[in-house]
Amino acid sequence: MKKVYPYLIYTGAIPFLFCSVCFIVDFHEVPLFGSIERILSVYGLIILSFLAGSHWGQQLYISKTVWGIVLAVLSNIIALCLCFGFLLLSFKMLMAMFSAAFFILIIIDYFLFKIELLSGNYFLTRFLASTIVIVSLIISGIMS
Repeated sequence: MKKVYPYLIYTGAIPFLFCSVCFIVDFHEVPLFGSIERILSVYGLIILSFLAGSHWGQQLYISKTVWGIVLAVLSNIIALCLCFGFLLLSFKMLMAMFSAAFFILIIIDYFLFKIELLSGNYFLTRFLASTIVIVSLIISGIMS
């Protein structure tokens, strides 16, 4: 996995970039897939839920510490908030929520890096990809 994860992480950022470019060029529908807003909303929910779930998985390795409890609870709170946001918020507000969630998840990753649960290379890759995604989400929210 050490050689594959950067490609997977950066490839995962491509749909966010694609959607923001679509909004910039005033393109709002993709044949067979539907509206760019819907595509981005569903994809963002999936990716953020996956990342929150990965934190829940990491708590298994540190379950006897305070961080283990925090990760277990926080990952569930984040996933539930994202689900309710997806169902209840306007697109612009959802993009703001998604941006905040990516920011919170990268802060959690920073603490996991500091306690040596994540490698420096992995954290840097996640940080750069998250920055790309957050900028894309902000552009999408503004341009939609």
